[in-house]
Amino acid sequence: MANIDRLQDTHDIAPHQGRRGRHFGMMAAGLLACTALTTPVWAQDGAPVDAPAPGDEIIVTGALNALPDKDVGSIFGFAKTLVETPRSASTVSSEQIERFGITDIYDLVAQAPGTFTNSFFGVGGALDIRGTPGEVYFRGVRRLDNPGNYPTPIGASDRIDIVRGPASPIYGPSKTGGYMNFVPKSARVKDGSLLTGPEGELSYTIGSWNRNVLKAELRGPAKIGTAEFGYSLYAEVEDSGSYYDNMSTNQTILQAAFDSQITDNFRIEFGGMYQKYSGQQNGGWNRLTQALVDNGTYITGSAQPVDANGDGQLSQQEFSAIGDFNPFGSFGCGGGSVFANASNNDACYATNYPWLGLTNVGTTKLSRRKVLTGKNDLLVNKAKTAYFDMIFNADSGLEIKNQFFYDGIDNDNENSYGFSQFHKSWVIEDKIVISKSFDSSAGKFSFQVSPSVRYTKFLHGDDFNFEYFHRVDLTKGYDALSDRLLSTECDCDYSNYLKGHYTDYGFAGLADLDFNFGLGIILGARYDDISVDSSFIPTKMNNLPAVTSAKGSKGGWSWTASASYKMPFGLIPYATASRQSTVIAGQGSEIDAGTVAANGFITASKMVEGGVKGSWLGGQLYAALSVYQQERTDHNIQSSTVNQSVQTKGLEAEFRWSVDRHFLITGAYTKTKVVNLTFLDSGTAFSFLGYEDLKASLTDPSLIFGGQPGALLPIGSKNDARRAGIPENLYSLTGTYSFDSGLALSASVVKVDSVFSGQSQAVKLPGYALVDLGASYQLDNWLFRLVVKNATNEKYFRANFTELFGSTIVLPERPRSFQATVSYKF
Repeated sequence: MANIDRLQDTHDIAPHQGRRGRHFGMMAAGLLACTALTTPVWAQDGAPVDAPAPGDEIIVTGALNALPDKDVGSIFGFAKTLVETPRSASTVSSEQIERFGITDIYDLVAQAPGTFTNSFFGVGGALDIRGTPGEVYFRGVRRLDNPGNYPTPIGASDRIDIVRGPASPIYGPSKTGGYMNFVPKSARVKDGSLLTGPEGELSYTIGSWNRNVLKAELRGPAKIGTAEFGYSLYAEVEDSGSYYDNMSTNQTILQAAFDSQITDNFRIEFGGMYQKYSGQQNGGWNRLTQALVDNGTYITGSAQPVDANGDGQLSQQEFSAIGDFNPFGSFGCGGGSVFANASNNDACYATNYPWLGLTNVGTTKLSRRKVLTGKNDLLVNKAKTAYFDMIFNADSGLEIKNQFFYDGIDNDNENSYGFSQFHKSWVIEDKIVISKSFDSSAGKFSFQVSPSVRYTKFLHGDDFNFEYFHRVDLTKGYDALSDRLLSTECDCDYSNYLKGHYTDYGFAGLADLDFNFGLGIILGARYDDISVDSSFIPTKMNNLPAVTSAKGSKGGWSWTASASYKMPFGLIPYATASRQSTVIAGQGSEIDAGTVAANGFITASKMVEGGVKGSWLGGQLYAALSVYQQERTDHNIQSSTVNQSVQTKGLEAEFRWSVDRHFLITGAYTKTKVVNLTFLDSGTAFSFLGYEDLKASLTDPSLIFGGQPGALLPIGSKNDARRAGIPENLYSLTGTYSFDSGLALSASVVKVDSVFSGQSQAVKLPGYALVDLGASYQLDNWLFRLVVKNATNEKYFRANFTELFGSTIVLPERPRSFQATVSYKF
């Protein structure tokens, strides 16, 4: 029947989470009501039905598709389940996303070990995986870098794969930590065939702080002439407020997928996603002190005048005319050192840098709502993603797949404290994968070869040389004493303005040797040759770079080797070693001319990992444990924003247990130690300084808040070089219970260690336990859900860009909130 797949596992059905403005409320209610009155559930013969016909089996597992019993090709490229795959990885299903109210990447921490993300100015672009920024993939192809350009959409996914550690050689160069692979909603059902009839869903969500969303989905079969194809359409529209002052979100997401079986041996899959996002970055609290974190005590006061022409904004030239607003080390205080020392005292700043001091200084208790975001701040991004796959399956078992992929962004980002940037970047990739499997008396042996070409083009500009967080008093907001004239406003004085392109020609081969006696071996290798052409545009910049243009090419090898063994009692121990090339690019996927001239745009990472996995109780219980060490091979090449040179050691453990058809419970533990190898090798790290860095000699913090001192930090040990903000220990537990009446309950808890906010380890952020609760009720085709985030109203913080700004700013996270969804499925 057309809707049997939808009606199966009925207690696992949940609405999509999202947002939409209040002015859509009446429209959403009307849409839902009209759909309920006019849209029946259709059987295959065209007659409306209210329930499955007698004899149709209804299976209710309670597993939410959370158990690793399906093929996951996003890890090595072979159709293996997670139990069989010799790597640490997890999947998060759309059912889990719906049941637990997952709305952004930060919520994924409860569902998968090895994941915890520092704030990148409040925007959930990509996860930190194993303590370092990760990648985002779409259907197994790497998207453009997204550290904080826009929030990666969650609700449009059928499944999210989280792979810890470097990607398989079949997928090309990637970062050290790992990646998220988003599998969009498909036009096909679980067995790969097309649906026999249309099905869909409408949902509307409201929540705290004017959180609103309207979503719609439609899937089904269709014909053009005699050609049959399947379609999947998804739309999400958001118009939301925010807990934080001066922040809001307006967003439109459109996604489509089409599948067509052209002949018995040939099919095409194509589609894409469009996301238009309008919001703001969130730098959090400025004027950071331990007292601000511990009890909310904030230092008030106004910066001194800089606006000489009276236009209400502060230009770079007006700052330069007064003096140095970025004193470095102790040079300006007579200490003559690149490090801060006892000469950085009250008398030094009052005498040599009087323009840095605040006036009308006092203290107050600061609301978590008051953050660095100004009334005119903006973060606007348009992302367009498209794919076209052609798949030929020969009767002999040979498969030839051609994957074409496009991803592009147009991004503008403006922050009143003094940072702005834009990106206009796009990438196209075409990859051929030729696969063949052989069965023999010894086992099953599968092979893949894959040539590919990937072309990236970029135009990028940014403005950060006069970025002063502390001039604004958050209790008052921006005024003529703190509002910077940004480069994107005047189209002038950029810190960087560059354009260019690069091409990656790659060739990879993989072998999966699965012997009948239990041994499994995976071997793979890849070579990438990358050519780059990059040019600065000096007329747009405030400083002339040493190298204005450069061309270069460089190659790199990647390889992987894994072994596993299927033992009695369901245990599978495994070991993996790999080397993976990685491209060093910036926030807009740009590579600057200086990096090209130094031949520093490609390096590699290496990893060793061992673990054991198992599945018991007929597949209803899954557990995995892994230990690993991975690091970048070249310590002198790094991007502090998106691709750092780090060494990570850790342990990851998880279990998932579908106790019965009602009850699912999962748990995870992560132990992570991350060391910045560049800092460790050099013995120093540059960082901007906060009051806690100077309090041994400086008693009045208001003397520095009109500007931003910086210095080198001494790094004498691995502990000094530890990456801040990433907890050493993290625990998570989730559970959900579905009653036969249609009621379902869910809960998750994440326990996080205390962390330092910055590289200097001057400010400590407290540990916390974050609890989310949910309840839903299904009545026929209707479903109603309530989710409570941070149910215990925990006060907690997230570190922000720890290498540079960890001692100066921190993000106070949101208190208890609610979201309610009504959904109609047909």
